[in-house]
Amino acid sequence: MNIFESLELEEVQIAEEITDIGNLSELIVYNDDFNTFDWVIESFIQVCNHAFTQAEQLSLMVHFKGKAIVKTGEYEKLKPMKDALIDRGLSAAIESMAGSRK
Repeated sequence: MNIFESLELEEVQIAEEITDIGNLSELIVYNDDFNTFDWVIESFIQVCNHAFTQAEQLSLMVHFKGKAIVKTGEYEKLKPMKDALIDRGLSAAIESMAGSRK
């Protein structure tokens, strides 16, 4: 195989990866005046499987920016996480990367 054949194959793989983005959604958590940093961090660790440092950074983003994307993936995988975060008292929604879906 020459170099041009390998480049062509690589371009096809990238094009396939880009088309899959249309199926992705974002789990967004919004700031509130009720939940403590400790509770939000614990929720991100237990529900979203984040490491402590990542959960801590996301909680700061939620606090200072008003919201943060805490997870990206397929809607079906994010829905149980969103429901669990809401059950814990957090404000959360799922939005499609192509549009809006709650």
